[in-house]
Amino acid sequence: MFTGIVEELGTVAALETETDSARLTIHGPLVTSDAALGASIAVNGVCLTVVTHGDGRFSVDVMAETLKRSSLGALRPGDRVNLERAMAASGRFGGHVVQGHVDGTGTITAQTPGERWEVVEVSLPSELAPYVVEKGSITVDGVSLTVVEVTDGGASTGSAFTVSLIPTTLELTTLGTKGVGDPVNLEVDVLAKYVERLLATRFAPVEGS
Repeated sequence: MFTGIVEELGTVAALETETDSARLTIHGPLVTSDAALGASIAVNGVCLTVVTHGDGRFSVDVMAETLKRSSLGALRPGDRVNLERAMAASGRFGGHVVQGHVDGTGTITAQTPGERWEVVEVSLPSELAPYVVEKGSITVDGVSLTVVEVTDGGASTGSAFTVSLIPTTLELTTLGTKGVGDPVNLEVDVLAKYVERLLATRFAPVEGS
């Protein structure tokens, strides 16, 4: 489990693609300082398992489902990525419950700079829209953020949400270098998904009734 508090900006060292998978190698001295084989590290919000590590680098295997649901397949050597180690049981819970299971991708559609922050609008896939609420939590490229506003558009415009990025977030994460048109990984609040599943099961019609 993660909290969406980015620990380090890493750099992609290599991306080896196969027919249905890829191996990603990332330079991240901080997150590898106590890494072990099988450890979990979130890369742009995607929970991945360390398969090799050394000299400040670690490698992970990315399966087809992950490549399909996230933007990791578009990474190239030299790209910066947000890194977070799995939360220790004794750690502080600074963000919100983040699984590292990306639900889909959105696209940055607008940026409005302010005096002390930047408001960013991100398109929201229709299947994820029901799980996003104003003042709720969402993970964008592994960063825990509070939703400012949700816009539920029609079939032509689609849905979107906005977040406010403080200077620290702009400086210490990849969101500070993203621009309009760039894709971002999205993970909605897992509690919302569990509530939906519970209610659907509880109130499902009973066969024969």
